[in-house]
Amino acid sequence: SDLRNSTFNQEQIDKVRADTLKELMELNLKELRELTGKTQVEVAKAAEMSQSQLSQTEKQKDHLISTLSRIVGALGGELEIRAVFGDKTVRLKGV
Repeated sequence: SDLRNSTFNQEQIDKVRADTLKELMELNLKELRELTGKTQVEVAKAAEMSQSQLSQTEKQKDHLISTLSRIVGALGGELEIRAVFGDKTVRLKGV
């Protein structure tokens, strides 16, 4: 910590921490499921889909919002959609 504090100012340290946290929270569906410790079978059952459908969905790059919402809900979370315009962020309702 002495080396860190002598090399970087507090603003630089804070930026690195924020960037690291952001990177840690950017996961694909498979990584998110694995992070929660759930199997495809468990999540598929909770999302009312087959394990095969969930497996295919985890591999896709383009998802329906309704499908994402079901999977995130099955993992115990809630899906939020946000639009970012520079320094402004808007949470979209009813999506």
